[in-house]
Amino acid sequence: MSNLLNNKFTVVPGVYNPFSALLAKRNGFNAVYLSGGGLTASYGLPDLGVITLTELADMVRSIHEITDIPIIVDADTGFGETLNVYRTVKLLEEAGASAIQIEDQVSPKRCGHLDGKEVVSRENMVERIRSAYSARKNSLIIARTDARAVKGIDEAVERAKLFIDEGADIIFPEALSTEDEFRYVSEKVDSPLLANMTEFGKTPFIKARTFEEMGYKFVIFPVTLFRIAAKAMNDALIALKQDGTQENIINDMMTRKEQYEVINYQFYQDFDKNMANEKIKK
Repeated sequence: MSNLLNNKFTVVPGVYNPFSALLAKRNGFNAVYLSGGGLTASYGLPDLGVITLTELADMVRSIHEITDIPIIVDADTGFGETLNVYRTVKLLEEAGASAIQIEDQVSPKRCGHLDGKEVVSRENMVERIRSAYSARKNSLIIARTDARAVKGIDEAVERAKLFIDEGADIIFPEALSTEDEFRYVSEKVDSPLLANMTEFGKTPFIKARTFEEMGYKFVIFPVTLFRIAAKAMNDALIALKQDGTQENIINDMMTRKEQYEVINYQFYQDFDKNMANEKIKK
């Protein structure tokens, strides 16, 4: 079983490709969150459940290939119903997922912090969780409930309790709107809890240490890196268009040396050189 629950309180940055995952590990983070919103946006698409399971699994595999950092994977609604969820969990775990998040929204889903979303019945979500639980070998199952915005905080709490009883390892109450609501869920639900600290949503800014004090096990920052990178790229394009040179933005860049350190360039160069000089052994 994944050792994610063996660690203490964990701050988890959202990543959307292998390079961002390498940066997270390099800066001392103990896990990463492959955000559906961040990954979908990196493909130039909206977070409306439009990417495929294959695309998601390929990215999990790519991240897992270059770093051993635990990956929490946003699998939306599981790409379908019972049989689809079963296959989703098997494929994502085989690709390298340490934890897999399934939510109780109606498919196609919407961003959890937008209005107009709908949730499936408790019974339908229970089937998804049972299917996920049956498929997993070592990964953790995270049950996300979007019920707070649709049916109220007490429905979210009742669903959380039910989902834990049916095999979920971690509960993710989405789009809570106050610190008091996070505290209420923590008091009512006896389970490891994950909080979402996204920007521009329904949740106010709450510091990680506050979530820890409230008893949460994880806090994710799902799209922060993508949004920062997107703003930086846009600013660079404006400068190139206006100035016709990168000279004025050179101090905003990661240097070639820093870039090579992140991707472990020297290891690959030395490995290639050593293999070329190595005698063939029979």
